[in-house]
Amino acid sequence: MRLLVTGGAGFIGSNFVHLTRKNRADTEITVLDAFTYAGNHASLAGLDRVRVIEGDIADAAVVDPLVAEADVVVHFAAESHNDNSLDDPSPFVRTNLIGTFTLLEAVRRHDVRYHHISTDEVYGDLELDDEQRFTENTAYNPSSPYSSTKAGSDLLVRAWVRSFGVRATLSNCSNNYGPRQHVEKFIPRQITTILDGGRPKLYGDGLNVRDWIHVDDHNEAVWTIIDRGEVGQTYLIGADGERSNLAVVRDILRHMGRAPDDFDHVTDRSGHDRRYAIDSTRLRTELGWTPRYPDFGSGLAATIDWYRANEPWWRPQKAAAEQRYAGQQIIASR
Repeated sequence: MRLLVTGGAGFIGSNFVHLTRKNRADTEITVLDAFTYAGNHASLAGLDRVRVIEGDIADAAVVDPLVAEADVVVHFAAESHNDNSLDDPSPFVRTNLIGTFTLLEAVRRHDVRYHHISTDEVYGDLELDDEQRFTENTAYNPSSPYSSTKAGSDLLVRAWVRSFGVRATLSNCSNNYGPRQHVEKFIPRQITTILDGGRPKLYGDGLNVRDWIHVDDHNEAVWTIIDRGEVGQTYLIGADGERSNLAVVRDILRHMGRAPDDFDHVTDRSGHDRRYAIDSTRLRTELGWTPRYPDFGSGLAATIDWYRANEPWWRPQKAAAEQRYAGQQIIASR
């Protein structure tokens, strides 16, 4: 199989490449990544038979020949930081909407199988005391420029399937954690802050709930959908990992030998969604997928160990992120 992975030097994409190289040794992998701050050459270090192309998914001259030689395109590339989207929405429109359009036109021209990676944030949020969870039939109700452009990209894919017969599947996943995640994100930022001797920061009351899944479980689910999913269908990926941000911070502090209240509250951000929760019944019953990390604590411990052992990977990012955030009270909750 000849595989094109967009955003393959980012967090989830690079872990997808590592997993593919480990489990599918005969796959020829090409990574297309713009190498913005979120892309990292070091995330692909040590991998053989992986061709890396630096380029913009919104540039048809770059995208078209790469799609033409692929059997499958897996589209991870996205602008994905909520706070950044509130500061400047324009890169989110270009990457998430124009970039997806460019890829869809290329896979349409060359009749290439396409899988689209999306997020549970397109559904908006749920009440904290609501027992409901997102399903494939939940109406879209995005809250931020980030989630609205991801919702728009999902709708483009659905339209290209229906109007042009593009062979595409979609997946909407809950919050990922694990190795190689940029330190701007919630869990690695707290881990690396503690490793540096600092105190984590928590938005508002910290009661916002996220549904956490280990990145390897996400990526194994993506392969399950590529192998066995029905073209034109959407599958929700989740591992029943609902936890409040407050609980996650205290979990991290406990695993790292710190007191459970050794953190600071900061002013909540605008439009901060209260709760996400994924119902992955369809993926499990129809396609037979199950998570390898159903216990958040064990996955979190392994993630902390990875950041302890890989300071050269995250150290340059940490300095740049903290410099940008100095005085702005910005922390990520995704």
